Amino acid sequence: MDKQQIREKIWKTLEDNNVASFPRPVFGRIPNFKGSSIAGERLSRLDLFKKARLVKVNPDSPQTKVRELVLSQGKRLLVPTPRLNGEFFLLDGKEVDPRKASSIKGITSLGERVPIESIDKVDLVVVGSVAVTIKGDRVGKGEGYSELEYAIMRELGKVDERTPIVTTVHEMQIVDSIPREPFDLSLDWVITQERVIKIDPEGRKPSGLILNLLPREKVEKTPFLKEYLKRYHPNYFYGKFSS
Repeated sequence: MDKQQIREKIWKTLEDNNVASFPRPVFGRIPNFKGSSIAGERLSRLDLFKKARLVKVNPDSPQTKVRELVLSQGKRLLVPTPRLNGEFFLLDGKEVDPRKASSIKGITSLGERVPIESIDKVDLVVVGSVAVTIKGDRVGKGEGYSELEYAIMRELGKVDERTPIVTTVHEMQIVDSIPREPFDLSLDWVITQERVIKIDPEGRKPSGLILNLLPREKVEKTPFLKEYLKRYHPNYFYGKFSS
């Protein structure tokens, strides 16, 4: 199956088995699922979470509990604006109500908008997924923003090869195989409502933007990315995909 076929199968499986959670239907989304809070709590008990001071978490519903736990433990939370529409939101767990600040509304109203260049090094990256494998492959909802965010942070030295990449999913989101492309993220950990899976990603994390695979139309639709490329990869705009 190709990636879109995998997405469609997972969305249908979650809905048909009534494990999908609000907002529904989950088609076209990083799907929320019954047990997402349990998966978040499992993640919070890991040493890599306990030791992290600055955690980047996606803004999707199934990771709400993860964001709340980051803040409730007094850590700092970094959340990208949806679809990379602007800068990043930074919240300090010592200064906000974790429950209120973990929602999309709370992130946007209580978070400080910061340029990515100004943040400290990120200790842990949490991404949302539609489907994953136990070998560390994943597929999102198809827009590629998790990959773009990671690649930009990697280029700026905000993450490196050793920075853990984690996702929380339902057991039904685990599949046998997912087609892999050079820009895809590799997971170090998969956390479900039932178990914790540690993965050896075999050094497959992208080290930055792969410009010859970056569609011009994606750049035009993403103001933040367009501005970033003008600043750090000006030759991209002349058709020269130089790094």
